[in-house]
Amino acid sequence: MQTYYILMAGMFVLAIVVFIALFFLKAGYGYLSTSNWGPKINNKIAWVIMESPAFVFLLLYVIDYLHSGTDTGNDRTVLLIMAGFFLAHYFQRAFIFPLLMRGKGEMPIVIMAMGMVFNGLNSYFIGGWLFEYAPAGKYTAEWLASPQFIIGGLIFLTGMLINLDSDHVIRHLRKPGDTRHYIPKKGLYKYVTSANYFGELTEWVGYAILTWSPAGLLFAVWTFANLAPRSKSLTEKYEQEFGDEYRELKKKNLIPFIW
Repeated sequence: MQTYYILMAGMFVLAIVVFIALFFLKAGYGYLSTSNWGPKINNKIAWVIMESPAFVFLLLYVIDYLHSGTDTGNDRTVLLIMAGFFLAHYFQRAFIFPLLMRGKGEMPIVIMAMGMVFNGLNSYFIGGWLFEYAPAGKYTAEWLASPQFIIGGLIFLTGMLINLDSDHVIRHLRKPGDTRHYIPKKGLYKYVTSANYFGELTEWVGYAILTWSPAGLLFAVWTFANLAPRSKSLTEKYEQEFGDEYRELKKKNLIPFIW
């Protein structure tokens, strides 16, 4: 447990460092793709490899928990439901989202590798909390009726819907064979540059609330630290390519009406 909390504290500090660094060092994939990040591989394959560790590792936690029959002092159904939120997100991101991707984009191997490490660590923190380190009696059956679980669950599901809708908007900006860039304007893209990122951030804020845990909070903090600077970089990229046409839309970077 001591090692678990030391690693978690280190990750909180690292999140701050990464947040600052990403305002100056732009991750070169997607719309921000550059040749400065070394060798690349097919985007669809990279997404599966990058996102699947989160799903696989937490699933292994669940299987081990069910097989061992360990009594953690918390309600089994509650733990499995909270793990299910996490697994549902990453099943979609690792195995469905890549199949829906269009085009023949590529992702730098180094970015894919960093994503793998990040996702693996997050599933370690979430799985460790749920099935090993959460205080006994914290998650009784009554937790499912608690304000934290209900509000957090609704926020999580809202974020997932925003994320799925925003991905759909991006996928359908171009017709097959078209390689030009277009400004997304549907859904929450009316208000922010990165509606898909806003959806993802909303999900993990909801997860932090529904689990009411340091592991959930860490994930939400890391999500913001990673996506906020990238959202600003994407706004700058759109403004560079489309000029006043984009600036006149007066979109925020990530959070509608705020930033």
